[in-house]
Amino acid sequence: MRVFVEGTSINPGELRGMVSKDGCGSIVSFVGITRGKEGGHDVHSLEFDAWGEKLPSVLESIAESAISDFGVSSVVIAHRTGMVLPGETIVCIHVGSEHRREGFLACSWIIDELKGQAPLWKKETRSDGVEWKGGMG
Repeated sequence: MRVFVEGTSINPGELRGMVSKDGCGSIVSFVGITRGKEGGHDVHSLEFDAWGEKLPSVLESIAESAISDFGVSSVVIAHRTGMVLPGETIVCIHVGSEHRREGFLACSWIIDELKGQAPLWKKETRSDGVEWKGGMG
């Protein structure tokens, strides 16, 4: 299990190389990127603020739960903080598992839990103004 909070960029390919492949028959990945449009308006940027001391431990707990609850062998999670432009990676999750089914289930569960638990806040700067989205965790 590896967890990263990045203030600059995320390289999904590099992170994928960190997945332990021992006993794995699949690697399931999710890469979330900033959309260029939201609600019919151009998105100029997203800015993520986090409870810096708490975020890594929340991500680690989610990864550990995925490994134990879904029987997957490896989880790598990275999340951005700071400004993220359209097309740039916000979050990256890679799950190594013996079979694809548990990998897909775990990966889907991880992103849902991250959105519900992670102490992150998002400022969206769009063509129609600026809006802070409520805390995600």
